Amino acid sequence: MKKIVNYFKEVYNELVNKTSWPSWTDLSNSARVVMVASVIIALIVFVMDYCFENILKGVYSLLY
Repeated sequence: MKKIVNYFKEVYNELVNKTSWPSWTDLSNSARVVMVASVIIALIVFVMDYCFENILKGVYSLLY
């Protein structure tokens, strides 16, 4: 039992005293970068899907 208590004390000490946390500005800037990148990737996937759909419709119309 003493080992478990000691483990949690060490974990707490590590998180509070030894870990460097990002500032609020850094965190919000990183969040913006992630959101912009997500939108760009979603748009790329949408355009690819639209193109492949039309290409396949053209191929199917030639076959049938």
